[in-house]
Amino acid sequence: MARYIQFFEHLSMQDVGLVGGKNASLGEMIQHLQPLGIRIPQGFAITADAYWYLLEKNNLKQPLHELMNTVSEDDLVHLQQVAQQARTLIEQARVPDDLVEEIRAAYHELSRRYQTEACDVAVRSSATAEDLPGASFAGQQDSYLNVKGDDRVMEAFSRATASLFTDRAIIYRMRKGFDHFKVAMSIGVQKMIRSDKAISGVAFSLDTETGFDKVVVIDATYGLAEMLVQGAVIPDEFFVFKPTLATHRPILHKQLGSKEKKMVYGDQEEPTYVEDVPPAQQMQFCISDDRILELTRHVCAIEDYYSTKAGKWQPMDIEWAVDGLENKLYIIQARPETVHSLSTSAGTLARYRITSSNPRVITTGQSIGQKIVSGKAKVIHSVDEIHAVEQGDIIITRMTDPDWVPAMKRAAGIVTASGGRTCHAAIVSRELGLPAIVGAEQALALIHDGMAITLDCSKGKEAFIYEGAVPFTMDTVELHTLQQPAVPILINMSEPAQAYSLSFLPVAGVGLARIEFIISTDIGIHPMALLRPERLDVTMLRTIQEMTSAYPDGATYFIETLAQGVATIAAAFWPRPVTVRFSDFKTDEYRNLLGGDLFEPQEANPMLGLRGASRYYHDSYAPAFALECLAMKKVRDEMGLTNVELLIPFIRTVEEATAVLNEMKQNGLVRGVNGLKVLMMIEVPANVLLIDIFSRYFDGFSIGSNDLTQFTLSVDRNSELLAPLFDERAQPVEEMLRLAVCGAREQGKYISICGQAPSDYPEVAQFLICLGISAISLNEDSVLQFLLKNPQCTDTRDYCAVPAVRDHDFGK
Repeated sequence: MARYIQFFEHLSMQDVGLVGGKNASLGEMIQHLQPLGIRIPQGFAITADAYWYLLEKNNLKQPLHELMNTVSEDDLVHLQQVAQQARTLIEQARVPDDLVEEIRAAYHELSRRYQTEACDVAVRSSATAEDLPGASFAGQQDSYLNVKGDDRVMEAFSRATASLFTDRAIIYRMRKGFDHFKVAMSIGVQKMIRSDKAISGVAFSLDTETGFDKVVVIDATYGLAEMLVQGAVIPDEFFVFKPTLATHRPILHKQLGSKEKKMVYGDQEEPTYVEDVPPAQQMQFCISDDRILELTRHVCAIEDYYSTKAGKWQPMDIEWAVDGLENKLYIIQARPETVHSLSTSAGTLARYRITSSNPRVITTGQSIGQKIVSGKAKVIHSVDEIHAVEQGDIIITRMTDPDWVPAMKRAAGIVTASGGRTCHAAIVSRELGLPAIVGAEQALALIHDGMAITLDCSKGKEAFIYEGAVPFTMDTVELHTLQQPAVPILINMSEPAQAYSLSFLPVAGVGLARIEFIISTDIGIHPMALLRPERLDVTMLRTIQEMTSAYPDGATYFIETLAQGVATIAAAFWPRPVTVRFSDFKTDEYRNLLGGDLFEPQEANPMLGLRGASRYYHDSYAPAFALECLAMKKVRDEMGLTNVELLIPFIRTVEEATAVLNEMKQNGLVRGVNGLKVLMMIEVPANVLLIDIFSRYFDGFSIGSNDLTQFTLSVDRNSELLAPLFDERAQPVEEMLRLAVCGAREQGKYISICGQAPSDYPEVAQFLICLGISAISLNEDSVLQFLLKNPQCTDTRDYCAVPAVRDHDFGK
């Protein structure tokens, strides 16, 4: 019977002290999750006892003790020297014959199970303090891929064991308070999955930036996952909504990564090597929707199992691979996610905000963390230069690897030119609490050493690097200090990337989700240009084909991209209602989209022109409105996000309302079907005067106070000359608000306000509360301030009685 070997199927989480968290978790999954259809490659663990045995037989404890006693966190050069000496002692140690015999026998047994003479395996470290709550770190120790044959396995065993004394592992143990000689090394030997002929990646069972727990985040790339983990490629990224996964196909977001390189098998002299990915493959998503959903179900099953076992929610960090020879999905590793699961900030909201009006953007990338920081740029080209990093520097580099960790601890922030949100730099930055920007491809070309810069990771998924030390503020609010508001408070938003962080605000839902931002930023192309490519010149057609290359056609690109943006907002606030307004660009704004000048007229006064509802049934835009409808249908019916309500803007007449509702019906959106609510914006006086008739066609109303003020006072809201006349507190506007709210109440209809007035003027908010408005929807920067002030109605008059309003005059 083997003393130092345990095959995975005989291990469980009770064996962490013997085989480390990584190997123990593999055994746990094989025993309890493999029967559910989750495939895990077989393998065996070389136990921690073997590590102690190796040290004892070679009398290494004393010299290692002496080396570790000289280490200081402040001297990185000496640390690197000591770490190298420690590893050399272990790598050159003679492995006892009986241990060699056991390892070889286990390797032969694994090869027999896979019906091969020499199985290709991964040799991975599994330290006994690794992947535990509060003790998990990316890439502390080394792994070796595509190892074949007895001699190669033994060589990899020695080198992986020695990696317990990498400089990053030494520093980590010192910071965590672990005794170097109470942490041992177990080694996992696991059958390789041939993802070099397919795809691989990582998945988290939560949003890694905000801790939002209703999504699974998947990163995927071609070839072996090592390229993704290292940060050498920008992977494809996907978000999937967990609550409706059992009955729908809720892929919320798909982002194409560059995936320019992939790691594949080599020979035994060079077990792996990196090759270019053909351009056509780079421009396609590397994983199918069906595979995304299959992987998500596996991730959810793993999370459910470990959460049940722990007796609390336990988000998971999972490595996966698809075997290209058999076209099957495998789970390679699963470990607890430790950043958000151990967070102590629940109940506290910290909001960072740039206070400069127009900072100069140097470049952008993907946001890690939600902070803002300023500092001096330190451009680093190789690990040999990391000793130059000083306290408070912002590291600018191509990519990081685990050897960088000691220097990263000194930094105020990190920028990498490559990598995605699950690469080494991203994972370490989260654990260190540092803001980071990854995939900033132009950073090294545009930022020079010593430059003062500001990293802004506060705006959602996209992060910005500004020139200079840009001023910013941070506001912290304890949620338990907020009182119950007099009416439900909703939030206005337009950027899906901010949805997960904003969902933690104590609001009752989204009162206005504007899709214009999604169309202008994420889509960027006029929808009619996608539907009428024959009208485009060769250059524009080529540009659009490149932008839409991951989709079968332009219409699908528009529908799916718009649906994903809306679905992200709806998922973030689920099951709270999310009111989505159809597009409300004016013709001059539509002309700014790619191809827009071919399909939009030049109007003398676009504010009063072809906008809102009038576009939706007009011959020039009705086919594009059909795409908007199909996107909303996809969100509600295919993804299951039935908390989405639809809002029609700028309706001038009752006939126009019926025309738009008919267009919606022709495209599968029928009020009442599958619980669909359709609301109407109140923006022109005609809406107020005929609110009793409009009530027959809609489930409720939302007041747009900016336009209502503009058309009540006949003042162009964009005119600087007339700015003093534009006042939502003017008595005619007050009367319009009163008639609208009271008219809706009389008809038994819901009515809210999503305009700027309640945000800017507390007296307007108080007046609306006294009128009995159903809800108030505010911009993000006003929500917390409004809740802190918590205006109430202190007047007992009946504000819906005509004489009562005449002397109100908002207290002026």
